[in-house]
Amino acid sequence: MTQKKAKGVKKVKAAKRLPSLAVVGATGAVGTVMLDILSKRKNVYGEIRLIASARSAGKKLMCRGEELTVVALSPEAFDGIDIAMFDVPDEISAEWAPIAAKRGAVVVDNSGAFRMDKKVPLVVPEVNLKDIKKRPKGIISNPNCTTLSMIVAMGALDKKFGLKELVVSSYQAASGAGQAGIDALVAQISQVAGTDAGTNAGDVRNFVTDLGPFPAPLALNVIPWAGSLKQDGYSSEELKVRNESRKILGLPNLKVSATCVRVPVITTHSLTVHAVFEKEPSRKAAQDILQNAAGVKLVDDPENYKFPTPADVVGTDPTWVGRVRKSIDDPMALDMFVCGDNLRKGAALNTAQIAELLAVEFTA
Repeated sequence: MTQKKAKGVKKVKAAKRLPSLAVVGATGAVGTVMLDILSKRKNVYGEIRLIASARSAGKKLMCRGEELTVVALSPEAFDGIDIAMFDVPDEISAEWAPIAAKRGAVVVDNSGAFRMDKKVPLVVPEVNLKDIKKRPKGIISNPNCTTLSMIVAMGALDKKFGLKELVVSSYQAASGAGQAGIDALVAQISQVAGTDAGTNAGDVRNFVTDLGPFPAPLALNVIPWAGSLKQDGYSSEELKVRNESRKILGLPNLKVSATCVRVPVITTHSLTVHAVFEKEPSRKAAQDILQNAAGVKLVDDPENYKFPTPADVVGTDPTWVGRVRKSIDDPMALDMFVCGDNLRKGAALNTAQIAELLAVEFTA
């Protein structure tokens, strides 16, 4: 005798397992911001495992309201991990990201180790989201913080007008040089405070006892240098802006000229941008595009002295844009000022956004 199925009884679907996440470099400057971001954004993960150097193993850190114990970096640390976010120096990522990928994790790397690797996508979700699936090595790269501070805005304008050329000057915060940069600037400010330093050539050097990671005093000063020396007098930071912008935007022939300057700001990079386009832009059209672009906040009211500054942008997620003007001498060009927190969207936030998109793949 055949039994009839009871009416109204629905088959209960098994709950989908949330993917596991590893944060490599959890105790560093970017790693600390990452834990804050993970705690404040929608939870899409099951286990979160904190990984750092052997000397940091055993430390207790808070994330999502839980106290987590840091484990030492090792191949076994990646067992059972679905997504691994790396916030470590280039040489550490170059060695350990492939190991994590071989253990089954999809790696999102914030270092410069893989950015120009043709088999590793360089992703900014607001600009080239589709590239996230092109990862034959199991690694996705996060752009440099200086590039990220402007590329979301440039991507939005490129879609409308077709970007041909960029001439930029960056004003990069001390935290771009890591915790050592922050510590050096804070110490230097205390050393020159209340003195007459800065009134005679070279006198700031008499008060500053430690340059830290910078080639000159940063307090009461700006330094026209960021990164390491490359060919023809360029710095590594300047070439990153050029090469990464081309790759992210999918414009291999984009003309880019960058001059990178370190300024006495703790956190938030700024850039002046001169952008030349294929189609003639108008100031109003550009403002409308930026006003409605995902990840961009337009603050552009010069009549009332309202425009972005690092002091107002630090700790926030968007790319802030102001001072939008049509070039007086080139009808195909726009000039503007851009700010972005180099530890958030410039590093941790973009990495977190990519990881969240990967988490969707694991639960789809």
